[in-house]
Amino acid sequence: MKDNPTSSAPGRSGGRAARRASRNAPLADHLRPIQPGMRGGTYRPLSAADMQRIHETALDALEQIGLADAPESGVRYLTGAGAILGEDGRIRFPRALVEDTIAKANRSVTLMGRVSANDLTLSGTRVHFGTAGAAVHMVDVDGRNYRESTVQDLHDAARIADQLDNIHFVQRPMVCRDIVDNLEMDLNSIYACCSGTTKHVGMSFSDPEYVAHGLELLHMIAGGEDKWRERPFVSNSNCFVVPPMKFATESCETMERCIEGGMPVLLLSAGMAGATAPSTIAGAIVQAVAECLAGLVYVNAVRPGHPAIFGTWPFGLDLRSGAMTGGSGEQALLTAGCAQMHQFYDIPGGAAAGISDSKLPDMQAGWEQMCSNVMAGLSGLNMVYEAAGMHASLLGFCHESLILGDDLIGQALRCVRGIEVSDDTLALEQIRSVCIGGPGHYLGTDETLARMQTDHVYPALGDRTSPKEWDELGKPDLLRRATARKTEILSQRAPARLDPLKDAEIRERFNIHLSG
Repeated sequence: MKDNPTSSAPGRSGGRAARRASRNAPLADHLRPIQPGMRGGTYRPLSAADMQRIHETALDALEQIGLADAPESGVRYLTGAGAILGEDGRIRFPRALVEDTIAKANRSVTLMGRVSANDLTLSGTRVHFGTAGAAVHMVDVDGRNYRESTVQDLHDAARIADQLDNIHFVQRPMVCRDIVDNLEMDLNSIYACCSGTTKHVGMSFSDPEYVAHGLELLHMIAGGEDKWRERPFVSNSNCFVVPPMKFATESCETMERCIEGGMPVLLLSAGMAGATAPSTIAGAIVQAVAECLAGLVYVNAVRPGHPAIFGTWPFGLDLRSGAMTGGSGEQALLTAGCAQMHQFYDIPGGAAAGISDSKLPDMQAGWEQMCSNVMAGLSGLNMVYEAAGMHASLLGFCHESLILGDDLIGQALRCVRGIEVSDDTLALEQIRSVCIGGPGHYLGTDETLARMQTDHVYPALGDRTSPKEWDELGKPDLLRRATARKTEILSQRAPARLDPLKDAEIRERFNIHLSG
């Protein structure tokens, strides 16, 4: 008969103490229960026939309708690749051209961080969660109000995200409303994010002429153009289309310059279902796919093989009021369907999830953010943008919600990991030893203790105490705990801060609004 593993017999306490100490030590990255790039793809709302029909319809749209308003440079690139400029000024894409581009497109893209440990491999059904958006307000949870977002808020968001395990990248989540000059706003946005995190950063440019200045800043941060081109740690989030089916002329020119500068590109099509895209989920996906396929042809016409992310971002709309419904079930389905189309083409892709229509981090925000984040992860979306911190249908960003989102995404990633079935996990011998001559329970068994960290995800802030314990602890409030965590992170020096000499050179060259 085995000794009761919960007994305090001599000779056992030292082993248990060692195991307890081992459990309290940080896990090696390869042992963590959840990690960046885990494979999803188990949730598939579209059948194989559905995806084929969406593909065929998107090809029909490109060949028969095409896109308007390409810049002169874009016309040259696209017609040079085989697209056709019609008398009506629309660029149409023969099916053979699109299919040839899909066949030649990258199957894998690596988005690099300033340190290699934060590199993200985008391929297949590998899943990564991060921030994005262009919120114009900050959510003040204490005062329950909104105020205009600032460059300091952006920098603080990057610093917080840098410390959150389940936020894998930082695409600019808000606009610096305190900087009125657009060039300075773009440059300070780059600086605020890159000095706050070593994770991959996504950025936009307000004007094509600003790209050269942004690249100069990035070269200085990287330590030279050669080092930047070797490891481009910032990508261009590019709204290259104005749905429905029109190129955004200046954004296309920006995209061309980013490609020439070695910057990865997110091809972002953001139609509103019922307004600038068809109201049906299938129709909105068709248009987004068609627009992004046109963008893929464009990128490969400028530079074959350049890293590009297939950014189908259709959004839902409340047709009663015209309000965006980022937290709806329809939005979750739009995103999951787009993820399947990325896999249909075997092209790295991204879409939006985790958006809340709620104005504060409340119960509504929780159900909205979890619904779409889980579905995005299970569908195998490579890049889940806007996954944490976004409120009021992208109008507001909240630092506390970003921190709470880390917990929420942790649970979503555990769903992505799924259920492992093996001789060990089926646990027949555990059942035998516990039930026949054993303690009659699994608490404290070696197997339970050995797997409690590698199989289970524990919330950093979420409260799992009993009502009695909760009362004895002073009835801790979740938002207050998030605020305390924010204060703790921001009270410490940012690990991602730039070298002082390099920082001084940057400040000498550019008007940096953040204090030194």
